[in-house]
Amino acid sequence: MTDLGSVKTKYMFQETPSAIQQRAVRHIIDGHDVIAQAQSGTGKTSMIALSVCQMVDTSCREVQALILCPTRELALQTEKVILAVGNFINIQVHACVGGKSVGEDIRKLDNGVHVVCGTPGRVFDMIKRRTLSTRAIKLLVLDESDEMLSTVFKDQIYDVYRYLPPDLQVCLISATLPREILEMTNKFMTEPVRILVKRDELTLEGIKQFFVSVEREEWKFDTLCDLYDTLTITQAVIFCNTKRKVDWLTEKLRSNNFTVSSMHGDMPQKEREAITQEFRSGNSRVLITTDVWARGLDKMRLPQGGAPDVYIIG
Repeated sequence: MTDLGSVKTKYMFQETPSAIQQRAVRHIIDGHDVIAQAQSGTGKTSMIALSVCQMVDTSCREVQALILCPTRELALQTEKVILAVGNFINIQVHACVGGKSVGEDIRKLDNGVHVVCGTPGRVFDMIKRRTLSTRAIKLLVLDESDEMLSTVFKDQIYDVYRYLPPDLQVCLISATLPREILEMTNKFMTEPVRILVKRDELTLEGIKQFFVSVEREEWKFDTLCDLYDTLTITQAVIFCNTKRKVDWLTEKLRSNNFTVSSMHGDMPQKEREAITQEFRSGNSRVLITTDVWARGLDKMRLPQGGAPDVYIIG
């Protein structure tokens, strides 16, 4: 076990642990299966990083913790947080995600890492190639587990799980955990500690939320334009519920002389990364996207040190 008491990182963490961090980290370190539910922005990814870094034996250059995420973006963000937390204790972590070089994954894993975070498809591919050894894995984390245990990913998760050691510790982390997901956990978790952070315990200070009811779909675009005329916005993210809506709204805004960028899951990984970096750097002021970008939203760091001024749900 690694002592994190004196570790200082370049990452900006608050002085007092959030509610979810206070309640979950100790249970994870003690080896319990954990189901942790808390809203976005309450420090769940930092909680994972703190727990993992505390549990890893850095003298053993084998994968000891596996973190599975529903999107490439979230896996890459998780990798960055763990690298920041473990910066001075030599934690080696690698993100295995689709769209990246398979050869680079093989090289990194052959050199030896302590933690792997990634998407189920690429992680399973590395396991089948015998490049990712699972014999020393003692902790499996399903981040955004409502997505990970949904129909889309369930078979892939099972494919990975059957290669893991039988005495595995499992942690589910999510903002929402439907009843059917909780019932499913009986099949692969042992007496899990359940942690729920109530809405009145959230630490999202300084965030104001507004709801605008638009009665007809065709009125939404004009309403959006009215918002831009009314508000002073440095940067904004507009979420749409379909890829087609992203493409439509992007073209509509550009035809009305708005400078916007857009991103969704059908785009190549390199293009998605370039668009994200463009937005992070401030070169793009408006990003239109699907929920491919929503998970792990609080890790977005902009030049001014904060997050976008406005998130608009379209």
